Amino acid sequence: MITLGLDFSYYIVVRKLQEKTMSAADKIKIVLVDDHNLVRDGIAGMLKQVDNFQIVGSLESGEQLVSDLKNLNPDVIIMDIVMKGMTGIETTRWIKERASKIKVILLSTEIKKDFVARGIQAGIDGYLPKDIEKDILIEAINRVYAGEKYFNEAITTLVFEDYYNKEKVARQTKQHLLFTDLTEREIQVLNLIASGKSNKEVADELFISTKTVDTHKSHILDKLGLKNTAELVKYAIKNGLIAM
Repeated sequence: MITLGLDFSYYIVVRKLQEKTMSAADKIKIVLVDDHNLVRDGIAGMLKQVDNFQIVGSLESGEQLVSDLKNLNPDVIIMDIVMKGMTGIETTRWIKERASKIKVILLSTEIKKDFVARGIQAGIDGYLPKDIEKDILIEAINRVYAGEKYFNEAITTLVFEDYYNKEKVARQTKQHLLFTDLTEREIQVLNLIASGKSNKEVADELFISTKTVDTHKSHILDKLGLKNTAELVKYAIKNGLIAM
């Protein structure tokens, strides 16, 4: 009985050690990089309270991270953007070129379009302002670790506004280039046909022959890459030449 008791106790100890080892292996290994000690200490204090997180490094520069990356072997890096020496964006680019599986979340005191754009180009997995709530940071870490991208609402809005503004400029530029290919007479014919006038009505209004209208119409379709009058009307509506 005594032997059995000792064996059972030994089993319990071994089992607990195995569970402890397994739980450590399952934790998300996190490295903090910021040139302000108080910021790193504050973030570390919050994250240490989360069961599945393990802080494996707290560094003050991108250079330190580059030097210690292999030994630290993190899953997620939470890093400031503006630091002495290598910036967070430069460090991210270096990391992603060598260890693309490592996730990087950049933190910033302010949201700048330039920072966001260059961060995305460098391969960041998330971008957050430093004044976010603890729950948001925890959610961001878990989601980027799972393979998602994470940006808060303000940053997402900034990114999409920038995208749509570029698209708008591109459309306007394309439209301008297309219209510059048309002669003044062709633009007149285009507007009249798109307004629903027949070739004869266009001819009468412009004091030209219907054959000339046909020729202009053919040139317009060819220059705009359209096939028929229906497409011409759709084009005119889409580009604001006539109202629906």
